[in-house]
Amino acid sequence: MSIGSSGGGGGSVGRPAGSQTPSRLSKLGAVTAIAQVPAADWESWVDRNDATILDVREPNEWGQGTLPGAMLISQGEIVDRIEEIPKDRPVLCVCRSGGRSTNVAAFLAFNDYEAANMAGGMKALGMQD
Repeated sequence: MSIGSSGGGGGSVGRPAGSQTPSRLSKLGAVTAIAQVPAADWESWVDRNDATILDVREPNEWGQGTLPGAMLISQGEIVDRIEEIPKDRPVLCVCRSGGRSTNVAAFLAFNDYEAANMAGGMKALGMQD
């Protein structure tokens, strides 16, 4: 599983495909089933699921506004800071337009988190160009 850059830093994360164990390979199916939460429904989804909000944009983007209570960990820092993300509740990942957050949600799901993506990102809420 790899996390690539989508316009805001990052790079690759993960291990070569040949080094994955069979149990890790079986998780790849979960990656394609990441829930897409409509941007207009983010707040009710978070409340209903007692979820953590994870903003994976770059620090310079956070100054344009973020969702109330969001954890701020950029995509490029996810591997080093994954232990900071609560595993006992769902995680709603958000970015500018939904690309980076989908990658991070897939990475989290691969690592046994219950993760969803906010479709359309902050742009869909009119909070970022």
